Amino acid sequence: MIWLTWRQFRGSAAMMAALLVILAVVLALTGPDLATRYSAGIAGCAQDNTCDRFYDQFFDAYEMPFMAVSLVVLLLPALVGLFWGAPLITRELEASTHLLVWNQSITRGRWLAVKFGFVGLVAMAAAGLCGFVVTWWSDPLDKSASESLALMAPLVFGARGIAPVGYAAFAFVLGVTVGMLVRRTLPAMALTLAVFAAIQLAMPLVVRAYLMPPATGTFELSQANVENVGLSQEGGGPVRILLRSAVPGHAGAWVLHSSLVDPSGRTISDGDGGAAIQVSTTSGPCSPSGAAGRGDRCMVEVNRLGYRQQATYQPLDRFWTFQWIETGIYALLTLGLAWLSFWWIRRRLS
Repeated sequence: MIWLTWRQFRGSAAMMAALLVILAVVLALTGPDLATRYSAGIAGCAQDNTCDRFYDQFFDAYEMPFMAVSLVVLLLPALVGLFWGAPLITRELEASTHLLVWNQSITRGRWLAVKFGFVGLVAMAAAGLCGFVVTWWSDPLDKSASESLALMAPLVFGARGIAPVGYAAFAFVLGVTVGMLVRRTLPAMALTLAVFAAIQLAMPLVVRAYLMPPATGTFELSQANVENVGLSQEGGGPVRILLRSAVPGHAGAWVLHSSLVDPSGRTISDGDGGAAIQVSTTSGPCSPSGAAGRGDRCMVEVNRLGYRQQATYQPLDRFWTFQWIETGIYALLTLGLAWLSFWWIRRRLS
């Protein structure tokens, strides 16, 4: 039975292996140079305190390959469900070859278990290898990425660590289950892709942020959490503060909600919207006189008046905890679908 499954699956396995070898070779050849450039840049910028500028320049230079390799890891589980999972049983049902096997000494449960075990383990191994090499290669870029592309950011989180293994296992079993229920290859592939994409979107948008209770805090305004301080060149207008999606002292945190509050604690801006603050701009730190360092001095004045950032966020140090929790959720979903498949093949499928 294992030999038969391998004969049916070897073409797809060989193609996946070739693609992974190419990816691993490319990353292995470029990874050491990337790490060396990052280490040299950090050593240089630490001497003159310009590391923020170095991070931006370094990441900008590699942004396209960073996004490309992350996209590869994100797409691989979907491709596994689409091209390995959905056709695995439906091809047999459409050609009625499953009846030939069942009429031998192979039981339905053993037939399905071998297919699940053999192809499923290969799918998980492929996703694990892909996620590992990309996580290793991207480490310098993950450290220098902006908050929107840090490790906890939804786009990056799913392409790092052990999460891709859970995604691949779930996508594969989902495809098998849908194929068994639909019994037609093309509809099964389309439905598998739609369901998997919906769950992959729902996880970061609805579930992941609350796998652990978010941290909350109130922070003074600084360059770490302020995108822009809008000052009138002539004076007389209000100061406009535009917050960025970050919190001071928690680099790489996933900010779920950020707002600007006045001295009484009342919210005066939400999200990315700027807020007008009534501070004297005709005299004092926010006036047009003395342009050099004007924005920094004005921010000090705004802090003195009691304006603060109020944020709800998930810290970066929870990355691996979230990875294990989310992978566990996908493992439970995978086991549930596997149970449904075994029940269906014994009770309903003929």
